[in-house]
Amino acid sequence: MVTQVQVIEWLQVFASVIGHHKEELTELDAAIGDADHGINMDRGWKKVNSILPSLEGKDISGILKTVSMALISSVGGASGPLYGTWFLKASAVTAGKQELTAMDLSEVLKAGLNGIIERGKAQLGDKTMVDVLSPAVGTFQQAVGEGKDTVSALNLAVTAAQQGLQATVPMVAKKGRASYLGDRSIGHQDPGGTSAYWMLRSLLEVVEGSGG
Repeated sequence: MVTQVQVIEWLQVFASVIGHHKEELTELDAAIGDADHGINMDRGWKKVNSILPSLEGKDISGILKTVSMALISSVGGASGPLYGTWFLKASAVTAGKQELTAMDLSEVLKAGLNGIIERGKAQLGDKTMVDVLSPAVGTFQQAVGEGKDTVSALNLAVTAAQQGLQATVPMVAKKGRASYLGDRSIGHQDPGGTSAYWMLRSLLEVVEGSGG
């Protein structure tokens, strides 16, 4: 089970990770984008972190929806709408829940991914966060279907996400500002995919650390 308390802790950990890696995200984005992914994400997650204490009494859906609104209103560029959509779609499948089973979490991850695909119109191979999230979600769903617990399934999903992230390096970017570079985008890790990987890894750390 992933509890409401763990969801808040996950968001706090992710906000901290983004703050810690802000410069790295900016450098990745400087190579193929606007050099603002780190700055934008840090601004948005600082805002999220500031409101998390006020969300302790809400159900998981309420928490995720509030996070979505905070990100949409404070994160610039493409990241705000994409991450905002991820959390909004996730909130829609967690109504009234104070904890999430492995199957519930599978629905959360799938809904978030589908929202990003719908919003960003990206496909596998386009060198975006979809290349990280899609294999992670597929792996998690398969693991849960085989009867694995949440921690085991998340471990496999994060490994798949990491492999997906590494796979973005040799890709030609086909979406966003990076797509203007054509072949010059080859050899650079996708910044949005990087932050998406950290989002999943942060969740694993929290759930694994508490015996999830």
